[in-house]
Amino acid sequence: QVQLVESGGGLVQPGGSLSLSCQASRSISSINAMNWYRQAPGKQRTWVTSITSGGNTDYVDSVKGRFTISKDNAKNTVYLRMNSLKPEDTAVYYCNAMIYNLGYLRYDDYWGQGTQVTVSS
Repeated sequence: QVQLVESGGGLVQPGGSLSLSCQASRSISSINAMNWYRQAPGKQRTWVTSITSGGNTDYVDSVKGRFTISKDNAKNTVYLRMNSLKPEDTAVYYCNAMIYNLGYLRYDDYWGQGTQVTVSS
């Protein structure tokens, strides 16, 4: 198991930048994948970006070139750097840990409480 706590959300103008952090309660070095999701008002939660235990990253097309996911295994923290923010990036951003459960031979999902990001002038 793992507990996740996001921080760093807030209000930013279009074109601005914001950095989010996700602090985990245990080592993340062996966690299969750490992800960021977001949920806009009235919409479903959607995947934004991932970083694997080996450091491989992937992004949804709409944020490629603007967002960067990274992690610091020593600090058990995952980061999301968001540049050139647009109003459509407004959402609650959630940190997610995907951990393989050997007992049940499945991946278990763990979620943070979310942090609000609002992009508006």
